[in-house]
Amino acid sequence: MPRKTFFSVGYEFVTQAGLTAALQDHGVKRLIDTRDVANSRRAGFSKKLLSASLDEAGITYIHLRRLGTPKAGREANRAGRMDEFWQIYERAFQQPEAQLALLEAEDLCRGAPTALLCFCGDASHCHRDRIARALEEKGLKRWDIVLR
Repeated sequence: MPRKTFFSVGYEFVTQAGLTAALQDHGVKRLIDTRDVANSRRAGFSKKLLSASLDEAGITYIHLRRLGTPKAGREANRAGRMDEFWQIYERAFQQPEAQLALLEAEDLCRGAPTALLCFCGDASHCHRDRIARALEEKGLKRWDIVLR
């Protein structure tokens, strides 16, 4: 039996329309927003606007904030303190609420073509990578959508 594929994408280098087009090109039907706070200074990427736009494109928006990075982790990441960032995120990720959200993400990924979303264009510097690795450990196959 082939492994179910999920996608991982960041919007750092793309417009909201560009993100939607890329998701459609890859056949994505669900988008899981993995940000703790689904707000953005980038036009079209705050929760309400993004959800409405994706809905028009036939893509379901789901916000699993428990998979997000706590404020202290976001601050460490912005300051380039990556060891601290990963320690903070790993502690948060191991919490029961985050693990339940991970199970929900797994179910969603198994049910329809699904993408994990966060800001970072480079997943290796993003908590989205940790989520993706956990899903891979559960037998899912990862496909990174790189947008420039």
